[in-house]
Amino acid sequence: MNDMSEGDDKQPLGLNRPKSSARLTGVPSDPAGQANAAEIVSFDRNELREILNLYGRKVAEGEWRDYALDLMPQKAVFSIFRRASEMPLYRIEKNPKLARKQGAFSVITQTGLILKRGHELKRVIDVLDRKLKLVSG
Repeated sequence: MNDMSEGDDKQPLGLNRPKSSARLTGVPSDPAGQANAAEIVSFDRNELREILNLYGRKVAEGEWRDYALDLMPQKAVFSIFRRASEMPLYRIEKNPKLARKQGAFSVITQTGLILKRGHELKRVIDVLDRKLKLVSG
């Protein structure tokens, strides 16, 4: 019995698929082309949930419109954009090398100013979720 369905060119999977423009940037790979997950820093499920909850609220308010996720050997970065063609407004970074010193998490502005740094992601990203207060004079 033939394992391949009709219309297959008998090429390995993935060779005849259309190429996508979406790419995961900053992922180191070995010579065989397989990503080495042990070397990549990433956000865990709970951290990503916290970030995406904040992101979803800000998208609903119309403040943010796009994001990018970069996973690198030194750090993981969640970049937030007002428009996809611009520089990121904010970057939420996880750098495990700083975990014992200033904290692994930080929020950085477009200009490079560190808004907040700490050990707990929720407390660090709260700086982006503050409500504006009306001050009467």
